[in-house]
This record gives sequence, structure tokens and C-alpha cells, in this order.
Amino acid sequence: MVTESTLNESELLVRIAEGDQLAFKKVYDTYFNRTYAFAFHVLHSKDLAQEVVQEVMLKIWQLGDELLAVRNLEGYLKMLAKRRAIDLLRRQQLERRAVQKSQENWQENSDDTEEAIILNEIREILETGISLLPHQQRIVYKLCQQQGLKYDQAAEQLNISPGTVHRHMKLALKFLRLYVKEHTDLAVLLLVFKLL
Repeated sequence: MVTESTLNESELLVRIAEGDQLAFKKVYDTYFNRTYAFAFHVLHSKDLAQEVVQEVMLKIWQLGDELLAVRNLEGYLKMLAKRRAIDLLRRQQLERRAVQKSQENWQENSDDTEEAIILNEIREILETGISLLPHQQRIVYKLCQQQGLKYDQAAEQLNISPGTVHRHMKLALKFLRLYVKEHTDLAVLLLVFKLL
């Protein structure tokens, strides 16, 4: 038996598949908090949960006609959120391993081997990128990434809101990822990955 909520949900999905922004907004408004709560439960991070929900909602908008096969939208959203959260957790674990291994390698290879020189070049590229950040982003980056302060602590120290700190960090990290990618030779990146 088709209930009214199922019918409405089905109609919304048909409209979204056709590019109806109002239908998408209704789904977004209805399911954002539920999907966020689910992602937060998995990730235990407000920022990562927010990132997951944004990506899930974007995916819904981009699915087009594939949406017509969805029978339980909330379940589908949770499945997408779970997959993305697992991807993020794996990425975090790989990043932690990479940092740990690079620190071990850096300590073991204190002489001027090729690997040490390359790692030093990458560090210099990153430092140059940091120096190119706008003043406020650079300060927030140094407090949170280099000194290890939480957003709330950095916000209190800078007398700004935690949301502003979050925005500055997001912009700084986006810029630095692009900067390092653009200024690092592919061969160097392959060698770094080989070391890790």
C-alpha cells in the first residue's frame, strides 16, 4: 500500500530528477538534520559530519533519473552517509599512518639522502603556501594545525567566533592542498608515497 508520505517522497524524487530546486530544498530541509545526526554518530566530529551531509545532498541532486529507483529515501541517505563516513575514516587513518611513517623516516634518515631532501622540499613548499595565506587564515592555520588548538580555543584567543575559525581553516586547507599539488612534481609525490 502506498502511503501519502511515500507518494510525496516519490513525487519529490521525480521532481528532483527533473531538476526541480524547490523539491530538492524540501528534501534537504526534511532530511538534513537526520542525516547529520547519523553522520555525527559515526564520525564524532561536527565538521566531518557537516562535510558528509553536504556531499550526500549534492549526490542526491546529481543522481538524476537514478533517483527514480530509490524506495526509502531516508535509508538511502543514511547508506550514502555511512559510505562517505567510512571513506573519511579510512582517509584519516591513512593520513595518520603517513604522518607517523614520515616522522619515523625523517628521524631515521637524518643525513642528506635523496628522500630527506625531497621531504624538505615538500615542507618548504608547504611553508611557502602558508606564507601566502591571507593574514587571518595564516594565524588560524598556525594556531589549529601547528599548535594543535581546537577551534573554540583559537576563537577565544583571536576574539572571533568558532564558525569564523572554521571558515578560515576550510579556506586555508583548500588553498594549501591546491598549492602543494600545483608546486610538487609528480615524481616527487611518487617517491614520497613510496617512502610511506
